[in-house]
Amino acid sequence: MIIVMGNEITDAQIDAVVKRIEAAGLKANISRGIERTVIGAIGDERKLSAEMFTPLPGVESAMHIAKQYKIVSRESHKQNTIVEIGGIPLGGEQIQVIAGPCSVETQDQMDLAAKFTHEAGCRMMRGGAFKPRTSPYAFQGHGVEGLVMFRKAAAKYKLPIVTELMDARQLDTFMEYDVDAIQIGTRNMQNFDLLKAVGKVNKPVILKRGMSATISEWLMSAEYIAAGGNHNIIFCERGIRTFETAYRNVLDVTAIAVLKKETHLPVIVDPSHAGGKAWMVPALSQAAIAAGADGLLVEMHPSPCDAWCDADQALTPEELKKMMGTLGAIAGAIGRTV
Repeated sequence: MIIVMGNEITDAQIDAVVKRIEAAGLKANISRGIERTVIGAIGDERKLSAEMFTPLPGVESAMHIAKQYKIVSRESHKQNTIVEIGGIPLGGEQIQVIAGPCSVETQDQMDLAAKFTHEAGCRMMRGGAFKPRTSPYAFQGHGVEGLVMFRKAAAKYKLPIVTELMDARQLDTFMEYDVDAIQIGTRNMQNFDLLKAVGKVNKPVILKRGMSATISEWLMSAEYIAAGGNHNIIFCERGIRTFETAYRNVLDVTAIAVLKKETHLPVIVDPSHAGGKAWMVPALSQAAIAAGADGLLVEMHPSPCDAWCDADQALTPEELKKMMGTLGAIAGAIGRTV
């Protein structure tokens, strides 16, 4: 961290900054310029925050010069990390597509969804047993009953299951039903108690980006999970909120490239929530794979017109199967497989 002092400062003001640095167990280096004096904090700067210095007399600004996220950073681990979900590798040469309905509705619906997911060539299945909804009057999911239906349907085709955890108090239930990958939704990206809770279990965690979260905030949320001991983290770009109203969210394809530079962890994309319309999903999926995404989280419903939530963005089984063929061609062009 560096602390920049104003141009009219006293030795006492400099000493106050130095003492605060040393009190945190770091060393201070003072560089006196013609117009400014800069004090550098040498050591583990994670112990320091800008707020520790900016209120002090004579301090103009304070800023970190090293990344605050350590475990998830590319600097700490040069090679790409592969995270296994139910024995399926994610993050390597093979691109994984996780498909299934937005929510678990009925056993028949889930049985058909599992069948079509498997037939399309997808190796994992998604589905919401607990549903965060904008309206308190909308369908909120079947809860534990939904997990039972989901597991029963997916087991027939040996599909690992991915479902969203909304509350740390539900974590024991998720472990009891052996959910293969825990999804942390966009609304909970900065629910730090929840992040700490999943950091203590040995389960892959798919961390979705918040609607208006910066890359740095997203990486720091992942660091919360990693700091608890769980390094099986997968980033999921699902579109960000902007001024545009022509589609649900703006898929930030740039984020894929930035994350690949900043972190060694896998990156996947949710094109369904980004576009909000089924007809957009194939194009967004193709763009994501071409940009380097390690996988996709796609909504598919046996009968989208009858879906209980997010009907507009769900692919039909036929559309999913057709899209998988296209993705295979794009993956092959960049030296990967689907």
